[in-house]
Amino acid sequence: MTLQTIDDRPEQRSEPKQDVFIIGGGPAGLTAAYELLKRSDAHRPHVFEGSDMVGGIARTETSNGYRFDIGGHRFFTKVPEVEAMWHEVMGDDFITVPRLSRIYYRGKFFSYPLKIFNALENIGPYESVRILASYLKWQVRPHKVEDTFEQWVMNRFGGRLYMHFFRSYTEKVWGIPPSNIRADWAAQRIKNLSLLKAVWNSISGANDTTSLIEEFQYPRLGPGQMWEKTRDIVNETGGKVEMRSIVTGLRREGMRITQVETTDTADGSTAQHDARNGEVINSMALRDLIHAFDPPPPDAVLEAAGRLAYRDFLIVTLVLDTPDPFPDNWIYVHAPEVKVGRIQNFRAWSRDLLPDEDTASIGMEYFCQEGDGLWTMSDEELRDLAGRELEQLGLATQDHVIGAAIIRQPKAYPVYDAHYQEALEVISDWLSKLENFQTVGRNGLHRYNNQDHSMLSAMYAARNLLGASHDVWNVNVERSYHEEFELRKEAS
Repeated sequence: MTLQTIDDRPEQRSEPKQDVFIIGGGPAGLTAAYELLKRSDAHRPHVFEGSDMVGGIARTETSNGYRFDIGGHRFFTKVPEVEAMWHEVMGDDFITVPRLSRIYYRGKFFSYPLKIFNALENIGPYESVRILASYLKWQVRPHKVEDTFEQWVMNRFGGRLYMHFFRSYTEKVWGIPPSNIRADWAAQRIKNLSLLKAVWNSISGANDTTSLIEEFQYPRLGPGQMWEKTRDIVNETGGKVEMRSIVTGLRREGMRITQVETTDTADGSTAQHDARNGEVINSMALRDLIHAFDPPPPDAVLEAAGRLAYRDFLIVTLVLDTPDPFPDNWIYVHAPEVKVGRIQNFRAWSRDLLPDEDTASIGMEYFCQEGDGLWTMSDEELRDLAGRELEQLGLATQDHVIGAAIIRQPKAYPVYDAHYQEALEVISDWLSKLENFQTVGRNGLHRYNNQDHSMLSAMYAARNLLGASHDVWNVNVERSYHEEFELRKEAS
């Protein structure tokens, strides 16, 4: 498939095309290139990707014929243009997958989304009454200020439910107490869910909460298939995706980028790309981006970049010599006695991810920091840890493990700590003054966006080059949350 088959593009012009240098070959960077080629014949996108695979954290890795995701990537959106691009690129390779996910806590499995009778049976009548009483208490006397994740959740679910189902898992994911995480992360990720709404959804079957949808679409060979196909389309229709080419310098004169320097990660050679008459779209992490400028930004901007924090991630994919030990797409592990945070069953996403029907491919996901004890474990130690924890949770015995693949992913999640908002304002204010530059995507905006909102920010950046005036920084900012927060401040 090429862009010509999905879009009635105008005839090619004879004028020279404007170069658009795109930093990063993940969902945001490749979407920007695709959108430009679809909408314009006057721009030539040139994507620089530092690794040998496209897709970023949405890539699909392969080991001995087993394909696996770097964390689960559902394809579900309420953004029409994103939905359209998925189908344009994937065609018949999109499959519909029923969602099945559970929470493991206190030795029991809780359905997620909430199934009221399952939850009552698991937690018991006494504790259920205490949860309800706690919820009512926080409805009568809520936190007047919602600055933190902890305050936001307690106001909607009560302190008791927060203690059971939010605190331990949040600490495992982020490595810091929920009282140190900003409320806007909860507003963005949990959105419009509350205890009463969750109970009503479980009784009525209704569900309009994005994070709890019951089925989703998925590329037959994993999410990386989407971005491999997009890369091929870009290369075939006038753009270029250059692999193993990391951006190491951005020269500027005043507030205009004049040159993009790239380094070949294979041989260390460098190349200079003239950007004086071009445009730059970035999706690399802001902390790294700021330090790539020459001359550097003001000290205040450099200092702000240094305050941006990230959470790293690794996955141990175990191959078992037995069919799937559980039917779920994934299981959230709230149990503090194990280090694993989430467990994927890749056949439940797509049967085509596995080459052998008599085996299982199980992804054990660990949230960590680059350089800490988990990150620096050897591959053999991680395989042993993952196998032991799989057995400890009662899902499969360690002696069924016949293979493993380990992937370490730095800067997987931008952290919404107490410092990020102020630092981001300083950085975004300076970047907005650059004449030929935009930044998009999860790490390019330091926002924990889902894939669809990262793509939308890139679409907006591409359209801005064609005369639009979209504010990419406000993609996926929850208006309802901010309006509510303002009302609370006024009331107090």
